[in-house]
Amino acid sequence: MILMSNRPKNDCRPLEYKQIESRLNSAPCLPSLSTIESALKDLLSADQRYTTQIAEIIRRDPSLASRLLHLVNSVYYGLANPINNIEEAVFFLGVRQIRQLAMVTPIIEDFQKLTPDHRFPWRQFWRHCIGTALLTRELVDLIESPEGESDYVSGLIHDVGKIVMSAVFPSHFHQIYYTETDPGIELPELEKEILGMDHAELGALFLQKQRLPDVFVEVARFHHNPASAQNHPRTVAAVQVADLMVRHTKLGDSGNHGEVPKDSWMASDGWDMLFAGQSDGEQTIAVASLNRSLARIPAILESLL
Repeated sequence: MILMSNRPKNDCRPLEYKQIESRLNSAPCLPSLSTIESALKDLLSADQRYTTQIAEIIRRDPSLASRLLHLVNSVYYGLANPINNIEEAVFFLGVRQIRQLAMVTPIIEDFQKLTPDHRFPWRQFWRHCIGTALLTRELVDLIESPEGESDYVSGLIHDVGKIVMSAVFPSHFHQIYYTETDPGIELPELEKEILGMDHAELGALFLQKQRLPDVFVEVARFHHNPASAQNHPRTVAAVQVADLMVRHTKLGDSGNHGEVPKDSWMASDGWDMLFAGQSDGEQTIAVASLNRSLARIPAILESLL
């Protein structure tokens, strides 16, 4: 899990809960995640809108248009002839994919304002988070019809506590991620030992202070322990399974380098919460579908980051 370094340890002492909470008050405020889709929000919420109308909105954002064309021409879609027309790209991608694409960059840019420590592999960190978001949506799709994008955004920001730790507690962050430690110690245990709180609880406190929806707070707090979630257990469970699968495949870098054995996520609390009522055959079909999705994610990541 730890980025090895020969540098001496910082003399950090664990902080009390109230000290941590007080320090979080100094963290910058972030725009509400519920408003990040801006002009696209209303347009994309209505599937009956014409492709030309959606394309016209996309053209107003050159960055989004470029990423959309890059994505649709990626090997993920295996198109024989390159697509250079926005309308065609909208047709191939569909409303949901465009909505997700529109959300990625604003969220990442917003949270990157909190990360002064550029030595940490933030690009790889976000690749992990986007992969988790994409797979979270696939998992939710397998068990129910999702409403809105809360499951996708939940996967995207599940590890926000690590970003906050870097910004608000840089010395503790450095000691956790940049000094050699016992490789057998789990990340949350190490964080509690050095800071006094793990990244899950820290992320939840931060999101609460930002007054973001409860589903995001609960995912941040319980994505390693979904059985404790009370209000949004299935979303939290989906994020846990997606996180484990993405870590096993080594898509990006969450900062947690603990080994995730193949198929170990099927023994997780999250998997039981999502699929316990399904037969072995149904679960086998679900695993095959998820593995196909995992195989497509690297091409999507290359298009987005």
